[in-house]
Amino acid sequence: MAKTEVKTSLLDNMIGVGDMVLLEPLNEDTFIDNLRKRFDHNEVYTYIGSVLVSVNPYRSLPIYSPEKVEEYRNRNFYELSPHIYALSDEVYRSLRDQDKDQCILITGESGAGKTEASKLVMSYIAAVCGKGAEVNQVKEQLLQSNPVLEAFGNAKTVRNDNSSRFGKYMDIEFNFKGDPLGGVISNYLLEKSRVVKQPRGERNFHVFYQLLAGASEELLNKLKLKRDVSRYNYLSLDSATVNGMDDAANFRTVRNAMQIVGFLDHEAQSVLEVVATVLKLGNIEFKPDSRVNGLDESKIKDKNELKEICELTGIDQSVLERAFSFRTVEAKQEKVSTTLNVAQAYYARDALAKNLYSRLFSWLVNRINESIKAQTKVRKKVMGVLDIYGFEIFEDNSFEQFIINYCNEKLQQIFIELTLKEEQEEYIQEDIEWTHINYFNNTIICDLIENNTNGILAMLDEECLRPGIVTDETFLEKLNQVCATHQHFESRMSKCSRFLNDTSLPHSCFRIQHYAGKVLYQVEGFVDKNNDLLYRDLSQAMWKTSQPLIKSLFPEGNPAKINLKRPPTAGSQFKASVATLMKNLQTKNPNYIRCIKPNDKKAAYIFSETLVRHQVRYLGLLENVRVRRAGYAFRQAYGPCLERYKMLCKQTWPHWKGPARSGVEALLNELEIPVEEYSFGKSKIFIRNPRTLFKLEDLRKQRLEDLATLIQKIYRGWKCRTHFLLMRKSQIVIAAWYRRYAQQKWYQKTKSSALVIQSYIRGWKARKLLRELKHQKRCEEAVTTIAAYWHGTQVRREYRKFFRAYAGKKIYEFTLQRIVQNYFLDMKNKMPSLSPIDKNWPSRPYLFLDSTHKELKRIFHLWRCKKYRDQFTDQQKLIYEEKLEASELFKDKKALYPSSVGQPFQGPYLAINENPKYKKLKDAIEEKIIIAEIVNKINRANGKSTSRIFLLTNNNLLLADQKSGQIKSEVPLVDVTKVSMSSQNDGFFAIHLKEGSEAASKGDFLFSSDHLIEMATKLYRTTLSQTKQKLNIEISDEFLVQFRKDKVCVKFIQGSQNNGSVPMCKRKNNRLLEVAVP
Repeated sequence: MAKTEVKTSLLDNMIGVGDMVLLEPLNEDTFIDNLRKRFDHNEVYTYIGSVLVSVNPYRSLPIYSPEKVEEYRNRNFYELSPHIYALSDEVYRSLRDQDKDQCILITGESGAGKTEASKLVMSYIAAVCGKGAEVNQVKEQLLQSNPVLEAFGNAKTVRNDNSSRFGKYMDIEFNFKGDPLGGVISNYLLEKSRVVKQPRGERNFHVFYQLLAGASEELLNKLKLKRDVSRYNYLSLDSATVNGMDDAANFRTVRNAMQIVGFLDHEAQSVLEVVATVLKLGNIEFKPDSRVNGLDESKIKDKNELKEICELTGIDQSVLERAFSFRTVEAKQEKVSTTLNVAQAYYARDALAKNLYSRLFSWLVNRINESIKAQTKVRKKVMGVLDIYGFEIFEDNSFEQFIINYCNEKLQQIFIELTLKEEQEEYIQEDIEWTHINYFNNTIICDLIENNTNGILAMLDEECLRPGIVTDETFLEKLNQVCATHQHFESRMSKCSRFLNDTSLPHSCFRIQHYAGKVLYQVEGFVDKNNDLLYRDLSQAMWKTSQPLIKSLFPEGNPAKINLKRPPTAGSQFKASVATLMKNLQTKNPNYIRCIKPNDKKAAYIFSETLVRHQVRYLGLLENVRVRRAGYAFRQAYGPCLERYKMLCKQTWPHWKGPARSGVEALLNELEIPVEEYSFGKSKIFIRNPRTLFKLEDLRKQRLEDLATLIQKIYRGWKCRTHFLLMRKSQIVIAAWYRRYAQQKWYQKTKSSALVIQSYIRGWKARKLLRELKHQKRCEEAVTTIAAYWHGTQVRREYRKFFRAYAGKKIYEFTLQRIVQNYFLDMKNKMPSLSPIDKNWPSRPYLFLDSTHKELKRIFHLWRCKKYRDQFTDQQKLIYEEKLEASELFKDKKALYPSSVGQPFQGPYLAINENPKYKKLKDAIEEKIIIAEIVNKINRANGKSTSRIFLLTNNNLLLADQKSGQIKSEVPLVDVTKVSMSSQNDGFFAIHLKEGSEAASKGDFLFSSDHLIEMATKLYRTTLSQTKQKLNIEISDEFLVQFRKDKVCVKFIQGSQNNGSVPMCKRKNNRLLEVAVP
């Protein structure tokens, strides 16, 4: 298996030049030609000293595998061919081993591959740092923050299908071992105007399309969305889908990433609800309407969208509708409310959508920071990764491009300063004479934009704050007055403009000569975008939401915290954040990745020389090379230099025993290199001209060929001698082995013959001995058999009389045993079913088995009853226990009992807890209700009946009015002494109370019920459970009851059939109450 070739140096097997510092001759054409040559051979990375230049291949290359990670791990920066892994490893090792905070600045225009470069850097750092459950969790959270931020902050543009529309700076924090502890993300200037409007051929942020394509139908219904993109005005239709991008799969990836980062389920749901709200805001449309006083106002055409938005956000519909129609201005304790016309209403709608989305994005960044921040307070090492929008020159450039290009001017400024500083520090450190380098300083451009007095941003803020009529035209006029003489500012009205008669420069534009080239800016929208106003009515409406997330996004809407101070402008906020970023970057050791886009078609294998030339110019790459080459083009530590070129000198080849510097000096002296072409530093050799380095490489290549020839000659001689010696040794070994083999064959043949003879002799002896032993054994067996027969005859003759005496008994017992055995086997096959009510039983075969047969029947019945009972649930057991109790109390005593056997005991026949009619009654009873039934209470005076609710609880017996549910009587169970009833088929019964108790003041109770058996049984069981005493159940056709102080006899008589089944009561006198039963 062939081994993979490993390059041992940047200079080995080069395609073009791996380090542009070594390019000879150095000019723009050779620079671009070198990039093209390497691009055509899939070498997309090139060095400029320590700066990495990356050309976007627009396709996947097999150079990012785990094997590549291991190949570049812990290797010298220039040891292998240029790669982003080499830079990442150099940064990580400097951070870990030298305790230096690092930062990686990734710059380039949109579509150059900055985002992918930042991902590759983070994936490499994650692969080479420590392992462990906690460390792996931190790495996974840091990596998974990318999909979330890309979904909400990236969009398709005409130049890039995954363009970052915000700037991102991530500080990754490490401990002293180099293991990641956490991170902090800072975001800059999200392009929120894209939410409401996108240029042709571009689309809104990815998350909108991912949500509609990847969400389930259930989730879409919850969010009140439809899958059709064309239903939403904020989404462009001409670029709704992107080739090679699966929005549905990306949505699942984002949901999974949010879960890994640490978003809770309700937080993720709230985020999606805000996204849905932004989508639906775009569908709100307005129509003009005139008031009586002649003022123009607007009204919402279709309020269905507004209603759904309010349901999503939890805002009162009237509040939000008013916020879209009116604007309240507050000054000096006075409030003035004015109506909004249609144009103003649309502006308010779009401003709300933009603010809602941009604040949600800021909340997402803060939420991610909470999850990935370092949990320990130990001293940390920091590595910053800056992935920020590149320089942009579009057909129409507005405020966003102005701010972006200002940021790139600042990055270019710090790049030049830090590169020169690094170069100067190295020369000073190595004690090399420093030569001043002339370069273009873009400080004058930065000052034009950010100067606090007459900078463009300062004048824009001043114009926004100026009272009176403020427009984009007045702002341009002010620029023309203040910046007219500036050499990098041009406009149609400026005095120094060379385009006074050029109609291609409109009145509403101005041009700035950036370091990357001239950019024409459309002044339209500058003032509004810088103001970034959101009417206070909308902020207050958002604060009134019931959704915590939206309320937290609009703290200024809190009426208790009204601030009349004007909020800072977008320009001033961005200027302050850029200043903070620059200050942060200057505290770290910088490392650079310059990304270049090879073509505008986003296609592989196409290298547009014009486009690349433009990027090389505005990135200042040629100036960077000149800075690196101003002193010395190549530098290398003495050790690696001596190791590489030692074969060119007899003194240093093959081993040099002295210091490496002395070896390099001897090497250069022998090669007669002019002394002005190199200088010796403290630890490095500095070579001034690339031609000198290439001469050394040519000499090394020739010397390697000579050494290879010498090695081949020596190897061939060694190989022939080795082959001869091997042949000679083999002949000796073969001869020895043959002689051994011949002697072994003769010995084996002789041994085999001796063994055959020995076996025949041993066989004859063994057979002779066997015959003798068999004859002896037969003689012994014959003697034993004769003796056994003789002894048997003697014994039988002696005991024959005993055998005859007991033969009958033995036969009887055996016969009886067989009969019983057959009986049990027959019973096994004729067993009846396991039903307890099955009375079938096999007949007995013999009379003497009668008692056994009955006992078996009894045991079997008990066993199957037990099996049947084991199947009961606890509820069924309780029911059967109550039924058994009723049987013991009323069977053969009460004529009504047989009809109650088949009826299940239900207890609460009235649904007290469910019926709102009895809510008052339910609230008054705190105990468990055992019986709830409508009964007829018999009037003690005249025998007439009244409907009452009969309630039995664990401790009390209650009577309540059927209509109102009011409790009429409450009797503790300890006061119930006896229950009396007739033996007839009626439901009449009396409850006797303890004399002297409070409940017995009016006397005993008389009732009539259709569930007498169940009520008496449950009353008996409940009383027994609570008082531990059995309740007396009296069944008689004549019994006494207590009415106040009189005892009255209740007598049951036979009534006529006309009365039906209801007993009729009639009071005869003070001592007698007749009950007529059917």
